Amino acid sequence: MQHILVVNMNWLGDVIFSAPIFKALKEKYPHSKVSCLAVPRVKEILECIEGVDEIIVYEEEGRHKSFWGKLSLIAQLRRQKFDTAFLLHRSWTRALLVYWGGIKNRIGYDIKGRAPFLTRAVAEPKEKLHRSDYYLKLIEDVGVRIKDRRCMLKVNPQAKLKVDGILKENGLLDQRFLVIHPGGNWDLKRWPVRNFSRLIQRIMEEGKWKVALTGSSADQELVNDIIKDLPFKPVILTGTLSLKELMALMQQAALVISGDSGPIHLA
Repeated sequence: MQHILVVNMNWLGDVIFSAPIFKALKEKYPHSKVSCLAVPRVKEILECIEGVDEIIVYEEEGRHKSFWGKLSLIAQLRRQKFDTAFLLHRSWTRALLVYWGGIKNRIGYDIKGRAPFLTRAVAEPKEKLHRSDYYLKLIEDVGVRIKDRRCMLKVNPQAKLKVDGILKENGLLDQRFLVIHPGGNWDLKRWPVRNFSRLIQRIMEEGKWKVALTGSSADQELVNDIIKDLPFKPVILTGTLSLKELMALMQQAALVISGDSGPIHLA
């Protein structure tokens, strides 16, 4: 049985773009075990991707930050006796981790001078590719055929049940509603507060849609600023949903409006 490790990226959108890799590896090696090394913030999303058998959490800012912490992770990789590692992540450190982890075949892009730690250093594509195709090229380079390039996520059944309850409680179940997600990691990626307010007011005045506002608990102040002068109040779900529950909510929404943030990729 092949034991394969995929070293994934740190951000939600990038991890979603990696989804076709796992399905393709399973189709090529149907009896394989495919593990994924990734940071804690993307674990929930990896649990919704077909073909991921195991998630190894790399706490690069936590228990694995120190030299001894990295040694413990290396020991874990050695115990699992991986046959092959695909490095989607571009970091030098991760290339070193899989090298010291004793993984026989190590495949990644030839960047940042890390070729000595790889058994197959793939030349970066010269043409501009979508991020998903950029990742897929790594496994195509070793002969894995991609039959389905779609980035697919599975909605968690328990999350859907909880969201159904939230929708019923807020009068949105079996209603036509849209989701607005105003947050973003940086101010430059956010639409101005006034614009969101005017948009929500116009939508609600037309009366064709109900509106649900989402975001993390860190977005609560932003959401309060958006709704404070609105004559009609939308349903506020800020800080109440996990990523899996947000997915279940979006699955039932007729439309999602978001800035440049992870949830737009979820949608």
